[in-house]
Amino acid sequence: MKRHLMLTVVAALLSLSATAQKFALVDMEYIMSNIPAYERANEQLNQVSKKWQAEVEALDNEAKTLYKNYQNEAAFLSEAQKKEREEAIVSKETEAAELKKKYFGPEGELYKKRTSLIAPIQDEIYNAVKGIASTRGFQLVLDRASDAGIIFASPSIDISNEVLSKLGYSN
Repeated sequence: MKRHLMLTVVAALLSLSATAQKFALVDMEYIMSNIPAYERANEQLNQVSKKWQAEVEALDNEAKTLYKNYQNEAAFLSEAQKKEREEAIVSKETEAAELKKKYFGPEGELYKKRTSLIAPIQDEIYNAVKGIASTRGFQLVLDRASDAGIIFASPSIDISNEVLSKLGYSN
């Protein structure tokens, strides 16, 4: 009986090892830093972001200036003038908040621009990784740059340079 149980356990272990899955790692930060188009896209995004941020800050500063002027002159203003100035301040603050949301909100212009510039590069990388995984029989490819849970990984399973080569970039 023990021998039969032992043979069953050994057979189960052998069948598991026969269907062992193959894994690979990529370092997306490393890959993208070696793609000139990605660097250019990032620079373009930074420039646009700075320009838009300056616009938002200019409106914010206008609102602050209106508020400071209001505080300095409040004692000399009639109730109607006070109300008019308060409305102008609120209007300017609202305008700044709306512009900030338009540019930097979850569905804002920066998100759309990032998607239009970066998504094609990411798709190209994904297709290269997928092709390598299919060719080499990997069932799972992890990104070592985004997963803090990977404590150690053998460099032999990192296919980042292979992905760069498939994309036509030398490392």
